Amino acid sequence: MSLALNQQVLVLNRLWQAVNVCSVRRALSLLFEGHAHVVCGDQEGDFKTYNFSQWRDLSQARPHEDESVGTISFRVRVPRVILLMVFDRLPKKEVKFTRHNIFERDKNTCQFCGVTFDRKDLNLDHVVPRDRGGPTTWENIVCSCIPCNTRKANRTPAEAGMRLIRKPKRPKWRPFVQVNFGAPVHDSWKHFLDLAYWNVELGQEIG
Repeated sequence: MSLALNQQVLVLNRLWQAVNVCSVRRALSLLFEGHAHVVCGDQEGDFKTYNFSQWRDLSQARPHEDESVGTISFRVRVPRVILLMVFDRLPKKEVKFTRHNIFERDKNTCQFCGVTFDRKDLNLDHVVPRDRGGPTTWENIVCSCIPCNTRKANRTPAEAGMRLIRKPKRPKWRPFVQVNFGAPVHDSWKHFLDLAYWNVELGQEIG
């Protein structure tokens, strides 16, 4: 039972936007307190919502349809998606401006020659050099291989006769890439994750 209670549940805000994940234990607590409803697809592919008593009744009517957890007096199905009743904002999610995240954005690929390398063979390059006033930001930092970095030296790409394969910018990442850590996504999540994109707030320092 403890394993079931620690499984992940997708959390939607009041506007049906995916905003977080929580444990089954937390989801059932929110449901019981009236702060959330369960979202469940029916056989026609439509999504319906259930409050705690309705979800309990549905669990009794279909006791073996899905994994469930037991209380002293009844069993209740594990919810996969819940809808918050009052929260209508997208949370402010900060992704740190780090070497790792720049490598992720650039897919471990030199932004001058287009070749993919092991991270140990890549540098981070200021497109406009720092001593020319180039900032340390998403828009001015790119991955570069050691030969390209050496060739560019302390010059702009134009001065070095080089071109970027793409203009560096702040990434737009899907939610839960970091929250979920690659764990399998339940089928009932996919509809909501396909609709959700996060423009994240970014830090200013490489750490």
